[in-house]
Amino acid sequence: MKRYVLITLGLCLFFGLYAEDKRFPANDSRVTYVGRTMVKDGAVSFDWTGVYMRIAFEGHRLSIRCYDSGCDYLNVWVDREMTAEPDRIIRVEGDTTICLLDTTSSDRTAHQVIVQKRTEGEQGRITIYELFAAGELLPALPLKPRQLEFIGDSYTCGFGAEESLATDPFTPQTESSSKSFASIVARAFDADYTLIAHSGFGICRNYNSKFAGYYMPERYLQTFDMERNDSLHWEARKDDFRPQMTIIFLGGNDFSAQVNPAYKTFEGQYIKLIQAIRANYGEKHPILCCTKKGVPMLQAYMRRLMSKVGKDGIYYVSCQNGIYPDDEIHLGACQHPSYEAHRKMAYMLVPYISSILGWQIPENMNL
Repeated sequence: MKRYVLITLGLCLFFGLYAEDKRFPANDSRVTYVGRTMVKDGAVSFDWTGVYMRIAFEGHRLSIRCYDSGCDYLNVWVDREMTAEPDRIIRVEGDTTICLLDTTSSDRTAHQVIVQKRTEGEQGRITIYELFAAGELLPALPLKPRQLEFIGDSYTCGFGAEESLATDPFTPQTESSSKSFASIVARAFDADYTLIAHSGFGICRNYNSKFAGYYMPERYLQTFDMERNDSLHWEARKDDFRPQMTIIFLGGNDFSAQVNPAYKTFEGQYIKLIQAIRANYGEKHPILCCTKKGVPMLQAYMRRLMSKVGKDGIYYVSCQNGIYPDDEIHLGACQHPSYEAHRKMAYMLVPYISSILGWQIPENMNL
């Protein structure tokens, strides 16, 4: 009860201090969301890691009223594009109202604000109810011409990439979707992107055999990371996001705890995922399959798989042991890649994507 009273007081104070601010529903057409969302009664909900919203407005203050079912962390950038380091990191729990920008000025200046979920679905689902602006929302910032879809596990989530040591246990504070190799690759090409990723999940076997019968090929079609309800399955045809390529970075968890899955099972599940992607975006949609370093059996399975499906726009690249060393600079929490290691993985993938899609490699790769 005490926690509830404190939250209510915070909301009352907000409405009292900023009563003059205009209110807009979260699904206002002038707000752009990138990633899988569900809209209901004007509110917008999402839980996949890396989902972000872009808001352009003219004024001096912008806030959002939202609810988090768990405890998530948000990245916020003001008047600039997304980078590895946000301007602010915000912890969200329960009902709250967050002031994203307040210039303490009454000037009607144009601003752009980007808000991104930096933690994965297991940490919570966020529902944004409405926005408040001391000013006016501007026309929506459209999706960028270049778009990429990533399907993965903890590496794609940026698990442990935020200033942590290899001996540290996992905490949500050390997870950052903006520091994963996937986000770095997207920024290199100035592309919008989605991350369909969950730590511990694999193609046909999850970490240490958890959640038997439920793997990323099944999870891929969900609107919400943490919701297996068939009625909430995501439909690509209803989404404006149309990636020019899908990058799959999976397989490490399949070979975890010194257990190897049967090749036929692995092959069947991987083909199932490829077929789901092609059903969404067409039979010629490019798919780049990637694997982590240090798992020889996984790489052997992938080479065998590619001899069967490696044609018509399906490609394969593997991180080799020399891509980064296992030292304190390159390892974050629970032996996962640090931001420095993620940068090196991204730099490895950029030339492949550039060659396949014909996108020029950027001159400045320090992203």
